[in-house]
Amino acid sequence: MSGALKEVRNRIKSVQSTQQITKAMKMVSAAKLRRAQDAITQMRPYAQKLQEMLSNIVSNSDGGVNMSLATERPVEKVMIIVVTSDRGLCGGYNSNLIKMAKLLIKEKYAAQNAKGNVMVLPIGKKGYEHFSKNGFKVFDKYWDIFTGLSFEKVQAAAAHAMQAFSNKEVDAVDVVYSEFKNAATQRFVTEQFLPVQKVTAKEGQKKADFIFEPDKATLINELMPKILNTQLFKAVLDGNASEHGARMTAMDKASDNANELLKALKISYNRARQAAITTELTEIVSGAAALNG
Repeated sequence: MSGALKEVRNRIKSVQSTQQITKAMKMVSAAKLRRAQDAITQMRPYAQKLQEMLSNIVSNSDGGVNMSLATERPVEKVMIIVVTSDRGLCGGYNSNLIKMAKLLIKEKYAAQNAKGNVMVLPIGKKGYEHFSKNGFKVFDKYWDIFTGLSFEKVQAAAAHAMQAFSNKEVDAVDVVYSEFKNAATQRFVTEQFLPVQKVTAKEGQKKADFIFEPDKATLINELMPKILNTQLFKAVLDGNASEHGARMTAMDKASDNANELLKALKISYNRARQAAITTELTEIVSGAAALNG
């Protein structure tokens, strides 16, 4: 029985050690989440207003201005930007993003994929590793953006996508990422990055009227890339906050599960200990009875 006691005792120590790690990881993720949440909360209204303005300008253009980034053409080649994380232990966060990207390819770009015309631009190590190992055409320059995350790094990735679209190397660019709601909730979304989407005016809605200074062409050519840089940066910040929220939630659940397991193991330990004591008492009584007899 002593062997059984030792085994249960070792399991209790092992679970307690694991629980210490999960609690520490939860606290680290909570601290990182606060910073990431502040960043996306401050960024989102600005990015949304810029996107709204850009869509309105594109929609109300009279055609006299060259807007190559808003030009729709038959989609032969596609780029998909997938924003995952660098590290795991965050529940189903990465697997859900990868699943959504593959579903997008299967449902929307099946014909292009069959011709080998779908390229994945992963942001985050997990996405890069998965798509590289599974036979996808991968552009591998920007996957490590989260190592020292900055606007400049995201801007470089956005510039690459815009250059590829302008040069007609791709005809559409989509972004797959997780939109941050709160620590326990993320919304996995797919958005069209290029060409810039136009807004369909509702019936009776007034046409947006902008005053351009300097001229419209100069302003649009200057503004459009900057706004698109901001849109991708918002998606990356959303993903960053979502990752920490998902990890914090996963580690919290892991700590709770460890508690439940510890309770069960302690009950098993006590039962084994009582059985061992009972056996020892029985042996002592039997020995005493034999001596007296």
